Amino acid sequence: MATLLIADDHPLYRDALKGALSVSLQDLKLLESSDLPETIEILEQTEIDLLLLDLHMPGSNDLFGLLHILKLYPDLPVAVVSGTEDPLIISKIVGVGALGFIPKTASSAEIGEAIKAILAGDVWLPEGLSDSIEEVDEAFSQLADNVASLTPSQYKVLCFMREGLLNKQIGYNLDIAEATVKAHVTAIFRKLGINNRTQAVLIASQLELEPPVKS
Repeated sequence: MATLLIADDHPLYRDALKGALSVSLQDLKLLESSDLPETIEILEQTEIDLLLLDLHMPGSNDLFGLLHILKLYPDLPVAVVSGTEDPLIISKIVGVGALGFIPKTASSAEIGEAIKAILAGDVWLPEGLSDSIEEVDEAFSQLADNVASLTPSQYKVLCFMREGLLNKQIGYNLDIAEATVKAHVTAIFRKLGINNRTQAVLIASQLELEPPVKS
């Protein structure tokens, strides 16, 4: 029996995906999570055969959740499930190590086909998208690896730096002291091998990072 973890913050979509999987596949154990911390907690406690990851659930925000999980669990098969069908984004998703991309518009049959292929160790992409996928270069791969080493808190600071916010403004948005923001910025510079905010903004832009929504 294969154990799958569906990581998505929308209960209705999780239910729909579970229904599609029950129709197209047999002998599955399905677990659920709704944000990045909960996903990592389950991964720490349970052996998962495949993670179905939403790019935009809380804590994940585009590529960071994927990068962070792959850094922590390099042998974990991950497929991204998303409403985004931008070939550039999908190229990056596959380029950093995901084994597949499943659009949220996929049919039950397509989802079943994707899961079977990925569990068998193959990379699965929707028909018609394979030809538009570009190979990421070594520089982007290194950049992604460096960003994956950030903590979720450091990642949030990086996102707000991209928006041009000052340390005081970032502290307000994240409800932390300005001194804590400064410490995060110093750690970000060290981990990314940079020395100014302009370079940090360029890196965040390359990874299509978005500012986290304040809860």
